[in-house]
Amino acid sequence: MTSTFLLIGHLILLIPVFSAEKCIICDHFVLVGEPIAISCPVVTLPGLHSDYNLTWYKNGSPTPVTTETHARIHQREDLLWIIPAMLEDSGRYECDVRSFNHSNKKTIHLTVFENDNGLCFNGKMKFEQKVTSTNAGKIICPDLEHFTDEDSQPEVHWYKECKPGFLEDKRLFLAEGENAVLIYNAAVQDRGNYTCRMVYTYMGKQYNVSRTMSLEVKEGPLQVIPEFIYPRNNTIEVELGSHVVMECNVSSGINGFIPFWQVNDEDVDSFDSSYREQFYEEGMPHGLVVSGTKFNISKVEIKDYAYKFFCHFIYGSQHFSAYIKLERPARNIQGYLIGAGVSLVFLVFFTLFIYKIFRIDIVLWYRDSCHPFLGKKVSDGKIYDAYVLYPKNGESCLYSSYIFALKILPEVLERQCGYKLFIFGRDDLPGEAVISVADEKIRQSRRVIIVLVPEPSCYSILEDASEKQLAMYNALIQDSIKVILIELEKIHDYAAMPESIKYIKQKHGAIRWNGDFSERSHSASTRFWKKVRYHMPSRKDGSSSGLHLLPKDFNSP
Repeated sequence: MTSTFLLIGHLILLIPVFSAEKCIICDHFVLVGEPIAISCPVVTLPGLHSDYNLTWYKNGSPTPVTTETHARIHQREDLLWIIPAMLEDSGRYECDVRSFNHSNKKTIHLTVFENDNGLCFNGKMKFEQKVTSTNAGKIICPDLEHFTDEDSQPEVHWYKECKPGFLEDKRLFLAEGENAVLIYNAAVQDRGNYTCRMVYTYMGKQYNVSRTMSLEVKEGPLQVIPEFIYPRNNTIEVELGSHVVMECNVSSGINGFIPFWQVNDEDVDSFDSSYREQFYEEGMPHGLVVSGTKFNISKVEIKDYAYKFFCHFIYGSQHFSAYIKLERPARNIQGYLIGAGVSLVFLVFFTLFIYKIFRIDIVLWYRDSCHPFLGKKVSDGKIYDAYVLYPKNGESCLYSSYIFALKILPEVLERQCGYKLFIFGRDDLPGEAVISVADEKIRQSRRVIIVLVPEPSCYSILEDASEKQLAMYNALIQDSIKVILIELEKIHDYAAMPESIKYIKQKHGAIRWNGDFSERSHSASTRFWKKVRYHMPSRKDGSSSGLHLLPKDFNSP
C-alpha cells in the first residue's frame, strides 16, 4: 500500500493555494479557541547565517513576547505560539532577525475568526486547492507540522461540508502519514469544503486544530504520461568484485510498456556476455502499472566503473532515458584521521616531555653540532663572555669563593669550553680605578656570573657606598646583560641578601654547586657545568682562550 501512495504521488496535480499567495507579508488566520504557531519568513531567506537571534513583538510594542512556555502567547524557539487564540489577538506581529551579516524585520497579520452560524468553518477563511478531473490528486490538511512529530501522530478526522462519511466512496482513501485524502479519478461532484480536525495536547490540556479547504475540480482528460521512478541519473557505491542488481522502474497506465538497458549505445546482452537483463511488470491499484527491468552484474570489474548504464523508454515520438553510474566506496578515513590526530598529540606531548627533561643537553648538542656550519659569527662588540663577581670580604668567604672563582671557573669555562672571562683579582691591573674598570669590563661582557655563599657578611662590600658597589649594582640591573647566579652552598633564605641579589634570584633563579674542589668536579660534562654552559653564550668553536696563572695559595683545593 505504501508503494501505491508513492506512485500516485507522482501524478498529483493538487497544490495548496492561499488567498494571500501574492503578498510579501502573508496573512495567518486561526479559529478562536484553537492554537496557532507562526513562523518568521525571514529565516528562510538565502544568505542568513545559522547563528542568528530572533525576537517577536506584538502590535508594535517595544517589549518582546515572553519566552515563558506557560504563557498563552509566547515565543518557543523561532515560533510565535498562541495557545489558545482569542479574538483580541488579531493584529500585527513582528519578527526581528539579527545576525552578524544580516538584520531584517517582517510584519505578520493575524486574524482570529469565528465560524459561520451553523457551520464548522468560515467561508472567508479557507485554503483553496485544485485538482484536474479524471486525474489522481489529494486534499491536503496544511500547516500541521508544528503540532505533530515522528513519535506522536494524532488521528485526523475529515468532514465534507461539516459532515463525516464521505470517505465511504471507494475512489477516496486516507494517505498514510500525510494528513491528506487521496482522490482517484476526481470528478465535478468532489467539489466542496473539506475540513480536517485533530487534537493537540499542550501542558496537559487538549485543543482542537482544524483547517478548511475549498476544493475546485477542473475538467480535463486522463493523461498518465510514463515517467521514471528510478533511476534518476544517480550514482551508487559498489565494491569491486561484488554482485549488483540495478532496477529501472517506470510508472504508466499501459500494460506491456517495456523499458530497456543500454551501455555505450548497445544492448547490455550484446555489450558484455556477463551482463543479464530481466523484464518484469506489476499491476497497481486504480489501473496504474509499474514496468521495470533488472540489470544483473554477477561480478563487478574495474571496467564497469567507467560506464554509465542507461535505462530507456519510448513514449510516442519521445525518447526518455536515465542512468546509473557505479563508483567505488569512499574509504572511511575517519579512523585513520583519529589515529593520526591521537598520534600527533602524543608525539607533541612526548617531544615536549623529552625536551623538558633533556633541554640543556639538546641545546648544548645543537651548539656543538650546528654552530660550526652557521658561517662567520657577527661581532656584538663584546670582549668577554662573562664578568665574574664573587665575595672577597670576610675570613669564611675567602677560601671557597676564591678557589671556585680563580681556579675552577677558569679551568672549566676557559680551558675546556673556550670562554673568555674577566675576574677581579686576576685580570685587573694594580692601581686602576676600580669603578672605571668594573664599569668598562661589565659593558664588554655578555654575562655576569655572581658566586654566592650563605654568609650575609660576605656581601657587605655590596652594601657600602663605594664606587665599586655603585658600578656593580648599575651593571646588575641592565636588561642587556644576563646574570648567572651560582650558589656554592644551599642558601635557605635570601632575606639578608642585598636587594640586587634578591632581584636577580627572583628573575633568573640560581644554579647550585654540588661538587667539591677535587679534580673530578672539574669536568665540563657534569650536570652542574652543563647548566652553566646552557646559560652562557654559545661559542662558535671549542678553542681555549688560554690558561691564566693562579695565585700560589689557590693552586690546589
